[in-house]
Amino acid sequence: MPHLIDRRQWGKKRSTVNRQRFIRRFKDQIKRALAGQIDRRGVTDTRSGESVGIPARDTGEPTFRQGSGGRRERIFPGNHEYVRGDRIPKPPGGGGQGQGRRAGDSGEGEDEFRFDISRDEYLDLMFEDLELPRLDITQLKHVERFKSVRAGYRTDGVPTNLSIVRSLERALARRIALSGGDRRELRELEAELEQRADDVEEVRVALRARIEELRERIAKVPFIDTFDLRFTAFAKQPMPSTQAVMFCVMDVSGSMDQQRKDIAKRFFLLLYLFLSKSYANVQVVFIRHHTQAREVSEQEFFHSQESGGTVVSSALRLLDETMRERFSPELWNVYVAQASDGDNWHDDSPICQQLLARNILPCVRYFSYIEIAAQPQGLWHHYEEILPAHANLAIRRILQPEDIYPVFRELFRKQHA
Repeated sequence: MPHLIDRRQWGKKRSTVNRQRFIRRFKDQIKRALAGQIDRRGVTDTRSGESVGIPARDTGEPTFRQGSGGRRERIFPGNHEYVRGDRIPKPPGGGGQGQGRRAGDSGEGEDEFRFDISRDEYLDLMFEDLELPRLDITQLKHVERFKSVRAGYRTDGVPTNLSIVRSLERALARRIALSGGDRRELRELEAELEQRADDVEEVRVALRARIEELRERIAKVPFIDTFDLRFTAFAKQPMPSTQAVMFCVMDVSGSMDQQRKDIAKRFFLLLYLFLSKSYANVQVVFIRHHTQAREVSEQEFFHSQESGGTVVSSALRLLDETMRERFSPELWNVYVAQASDGDNWHDDSPICQQLLARNILPCVRYFSYIEIAAQPQGLWHHYEEILPAHANLAIRRILQPEDIYPVFRELFRKQHA
């Protein structure tokens, strides 16, 4: 019986294939364990992997073993407690050597199986079920991505592209074409030789000579020749690009205290990490606003201490102008994520509602609004009025840092058709 041994090594001499199989099998348990550790660790701390603990009872795997079978007689050495014929009682319950903890009234338990996952595995599990909603394929003027597609067969190529089946088919066809008539004649002569067993020897000698000649001619036909070889041909086909842009709009007015700003920054850091990990052709535009809105760099967006009053419409106007000048909706998938405490100049909220409903929502794939407040504010109410008429609008509230990851997953969960 053949045995296949996987000798590809991972860190600490663990098999990569076995490790991937383990993660696939216990993915649900691992994700549940990670969900409780993300808030404790911080959603943006991805410099290393994570130590995950899952119940030992969930790691059991079915195994096969050879049973004793039949009736057997065993002889054990005696001692001073038992003599021949005595029945030895079973050991009392709980007498095993396992490492499990006995039941108690403390209500506390401890995972008995722990293992480490790498940074890439941590991010894959963190963003596995997430995607940008309503992402469409758009054909751009300059196509930079190509994929290799099969384009039939060719007579030359590299050994890795050798088509064994097609080469053997060509070799078989050549052998049939070159030696098919000789094989048919050989079969007829062999049958005739058997029928003329009683004929004169001279006739039989002539038949044997002809049979031997045919066998030599057939043997000279090679099993496979160089012109029988066929190689798989590939051609480069341009790929339409799923190019997208994400506008990150953050309120940095005076009503956004430091705690709320930290929550908003954590949300956008998680969003930026998700986009950079999952998509190759996604641009990110950062917009900060108080009474005035500015497009800023990534460094300034997350670390600037600038503050002021609150006019949210300035950010929406800048977003609309930037989108129409640089990111045409016909060529780009446009997404917007806005974070604010909802406190806005009273006369400005209706303007925000009008800008959003007439100018922005018809052009974007998805608009998500995050309000960092315990109770709905004025901006929330105005957005909520147009929510039933726009399926690409989503509004959520975040009260504390522990709510960031659940709300993020809810906003960007995969939409199953």
